[in-house]
Amino acid sequence: MNKEVLKRLRLGVLSFSALALIAACGTDDTDEPVVDEDPAVEEPVDDEMADDELLEEAGVDIVAIAQGDPDFSTLVAALEEADLVETLQGEGPFTVFAPTNAAFDTLLGELDITVEELLAQPDLEQILTYHVVSGNVLAGDLTDGMTAETVNGEEVTFDLSGDPMVNESTIITTDIEASNGVIHAIDTVLVPSDFELQEVEAE
Repeated sequence: MNKEVLKRLRLGVLSFSALALIAACGTDDTDEPVVDEDPAVEEPVDDEMADDELLEEAGVDIVAIAQGDPDFSTLVAALEEADLVETLQGEGPFTVFAPTNAAFDTLLGELDITVEELLAQPDLEQILTYHVVSGNVLAGDLTDGMTAETVNGEEVTFDLSGDPMVNESTIITTDIEASNGVIHAIDTVLVPSDFELQEVEAE
């Protein structure tokens, strides 16, 4: 390669380098990315409030939960008839073993009476308070053979050898928590040992 050609090549490389440098400077001046030095940060929603605190704040007590569940409509009617609504809206805490409508239907069939005749029973309050235990008793607190005194004064017994049971009734849903206690749904109405069916005139 002669000297003249080599000289031209060197000049071309220098010119290209200069153009590249100018282009780079221009880019630095006009195309510099904008950086937000103080980006907005979303505060995480504090959803760690305990369930019982939320229920307390909302005032969702045992009666309100039962009233909101159509499967407890007979129980709610019985509580109203026995004037126990205000009691179970109290501070508590209470644990209620709540018979479903199907449980009441089974009892009505066994006693051969109507729901109106059941609600007119003089001992209705004693039947209902036999389903209530003072304190907050969750499913995890139960042990096989455990007994608990009800508000009625009689005791109920728990059998955990198979499906969880209270007396002869299966506990079908556990730990429905309320602001003033807990509800466990059961498939059979608990009947106190001293209950006697009486002839009544349904209203």
